[in-house]
Amino acid sequence: MEAFESFVAIALEDEGFVVSEAVKFPVTQATAKSAYVEVQTHGFEVDLVAARGDRLVLATVKSAFGSRGVVAEHVTGETANLRARKLYALLNNPTVRDAVVLGASQRFGYRPDQIELRLYVGRFAAPTTGVHEAKIRQWCAAQDVGAGSIRVFGVGDVVAKVVRSAQKKQYRNNPVLVTMKALEATGLLKLTLPEHVDDDQAAPTAS
Repeated sequence: MEAFESFVAIALEDEGFVVSEAVKFPVTQATAKSAYVEVQTHGFEVDLVAARGDRLVLATVKSAFGSRGVVAEHVTGETANLRARKLYALLNNPTVRDAVVLGASQRFGYRPDQIELRLYVGRFAAPTTGVHEAKIRQWCAAQDVGAGSIRVFGVGDVVAKVVRSAQKKQYRNNPVLVTMKALEATGLLKLTLPEHVDDDQAAPTAS
């Protein structure tokens, strides 16, 4: 599991999900050949799959730390850069995303309307202006796949939930949580829950 994916996994666990590492789903598409019809089947990888009784989440995770960041046109598929567009095919290619949702439904036993696509971003391009983040969020909100729109989470959303998990007294042998607790113990980090944490996404409590 990639480093930022480990953070995202903890954030999903905070919502009551059981999280799996990358899973591939086969998708059959027509090729670009014009002389005759040809189809090929490729495996499309979902970075994290998270399950609980009422919901299955298929998460695309891009940290983009140390780079320009996640570019809006790459996510929406409006770029002429084929490689960049394919990195987000699960989001911007209707054939791929519908096939993956159907495949997940058949494999894990959830109805399509219980399956949610999410995008987790460590760094958006042009973070100072927020132009790319705003465009990505707007575009994802307008999509309709599975349970509805594609939900977008930034690094602040993720860290808020990780902090909440690290605040708990129960020990977990998890590298991310242990690192945060060690930094707190040495006075290098204060585990304070940000005010913007979305409690509506917390794990459901037993009645």
